[in-house]
Amino acid sequence: MSLKPDPSFYPSPGLAMQAAPERIAYVTLLNVGKNGKRDAMGVINVDPQSSAYGRFVGQVDFPNDDNELHHFGWNACSACLCPQAPHPHMERRYLVVPGIGSSRIHILDTKPDPNHPKIVKVIEPAEFIKKTGYTSPHTIHCGPDGIYGSALGSASGDGPGGIFLMDANTFELKGQWEKEHGPQNLAYDFWWHLGHDTMITSEWGTPNMVKNGLIPELRLGGKYGHKLHIWDLDKRRHLQEIDLGAEQQMVLELRPSHDPKKTFGFVGVVISLKDLSSSIWMWHREDGGKNSKWAVRKVIEIPAEPADPESLPPLLKGFRRCRHWYPTSTSPSTTAFSMSRAGGLESFSSMMSLIPPIRKRPAQSMLVASCAGPLTRKSPGKHSMAVRRWLRSAATASASISPTLSTPRGTSSFIPMV
Repeated sequence: MSLKPDPSFYPSPGLAMQAAPERIAYVTLLNVGKNGKRDAMGVINVDPQSSAYGRFVGQVDFPNDDNELHHFGWNACSACLCPQAPHPHMERRYLVVPGIGSSRIHILDTKPDPNHPKIVKVIEPAEFIKKTGYTSPHTIHCGPDGIYGSALGSASGDGPGGIFLMDANTFELKGQWEKEHGPQNLAYDFWWHLGHDTMITSEWGTPNMVKNGLIPELRLGGKYGHKLHIWDLDKRRHLQEIDLGAEQQMVLELRPSHDPKKTFGFVGVVISLKDLSSSIWMWHREDGGKNSKWAVRKVIEIPAEPADPESLPPLLKGFRRCRHWYPTSTSPSTTAFSMSRAGGLESFSSMMSLIPPIRKRPAQSMLVASCAGPLTRKSPGKHSMAVRRWLRSAATASASISPTLSTPRGTSSFIPMV
């Protein structure tokens, strides 16, 4: 055991962003349908000075093809420096990879050969359900006292979903995190303001609501997630529910401010039932006081784009519009978000007042695409540097996830950097 902190741990995201860029990135490769292929973890070279830049340099095939791998993360990160529960001797070494389709979790060791990580442990669905009472693990974050994960639903596939805990050394499941759920039923992403003992969670749907695709009647009825939940991180209790409105369907990716002293962040909403727009909302304390209530406000609205009806799913053919999805990431000066339906990456300045006006379009577009077309890059010099800086801030500082990256057809990816 080393007595020195892992060199990839930083006291603040700002310091992490000043570190040297990562040289490789890990990417989940999802099997689609019964095509004989298995889920896998890909390794991409992201070193601009390398002859292999932008190419796959390794791949680990998983034993099964039913996982639907999602927001994986590290066993340890800068949260180990948290003064409430310090353990800086931890090493950022293992990837914890959940599968919402199988309720299986794979542990990958990246240290012996970072380009070819090895699967060293598999937590099977029966063990996961028995020890946590949940199913469909989705998001992994390394916390100050262990590994935290979100799960979409209960053992029956209904609600409530919630948070589970895992030992960061042995990867043994430690059960549910919540001591009381309050009104919370749906689950999806989670993140925190560690210095303020606050956790934020978002909503999608239970496993039974999403495992076979979105159910049109539920979506049009406003039954998918449209709320944020505020929790006491220390006491593990629900504090406040914030409803964005039933027309704001699927309140998903959470990105808190990278300044640990600040109490605001951004969340992406997939679609408005009113006009098919997507949006970014900002949560914040109402008056900036430590004990005040939390509030939320829409700060970006992206209209639905005209599209060929033949390229749209049946539910949207009558609208002739292409919907978007925006997982977001925030650096001290820029908030960036991707569009899984339209395909693209956009950013806008977050150097703003606490309650900024709604912006109908972001200030600049880094990557643009049609609904079905390939990505094209604008102003590659300046923007590609911004993209790299943003990815580093999203991955190194949080030691968790960055947004979806385009990969070969039939696959998708979520990338923590190393």
